[in-house]
Amino acid sequence: MSQQKFSNELKVEIRQTADGSATLFVPALGEHYHSTHGARQESEHVFIRAGLAPLLAAGLGQAGSPPLRLLEIGLGTGLNALLTLRTAAQAGAAVAYAGFETRSLPAEVVAALAPEWVAQSVAAGAQFKALHAAPWSETHPLAPGFLLTKRLQPVQEAALPPAGYDLIYFDAFAPDKQPELWSEAIFQQLYAAAAPGAVLVSYCAQGQFRRNLRAAGWLTEKLPGPPGKREMTRARKED
Repeated sequence: MSQQKFSNELKVEIRQTADGSATLFVPALGEHYHSTHGARQESEHVFIRAGLAPLLAAGLGQAGSPPLRLLEIGLGTGLNALLTLRTAAQAGAAVAYAGFETRSLPAEVVAALAPEWVAQSVAAGAQFKALHAAPWSETHPLAPGFLLTKRLQPVQEAALPPAGYDLIYFDAFAPDKQPELWSEAIFQQLYAAAAPGAVLVSYCAQGQFRRNLRAAGWLTEKLPGPPGKREMTRARKED
């Protein structure tokens, strides 16, 4: 799978990234859904190792505790959600996963992406298909201990539960492509929706992004970025 084009409202192309995993390219934006240096390794580095893993190690979502409550801005192909499912299952943790998206992937794109997941395992292929088949705005058990709720709406128009999330994956398109999603107002909204001690992680390390986070109340830190990117951002709400 090197490149495939589709005639649909998204006008996306499937492209292979440097680690062999697939991403989508949107010609109208000149933007990829994931890093061309490796879609999977970027997601694992930014969202799993820097975001999810430390919270699982601290005991969130473990037996006898409520599920770890996770919010993703930019559900996209479902890559972050499926890697989260795998990691949580290996740790024996439960997750309640809410993913916001403004673009529903056409069935032909989902079908073209599916073989990558089927090649990993029968279970991974089934979970990928189930994630995309799940109706919007309903909660579904994607796997034991993993509840998925997909929202097809801009997050800025949503009524997020106060202190409702332990972890936020901020995976929107870059600030110059979707500036409305990188404003101080958005990060104030997410701060109000974050539980005390909650963490927000993003591939982005732009200075204005970090300033907007801090203005909204978040404590920020720079971390080494994934391959092809020098830095990333992790932010935390005070306990």
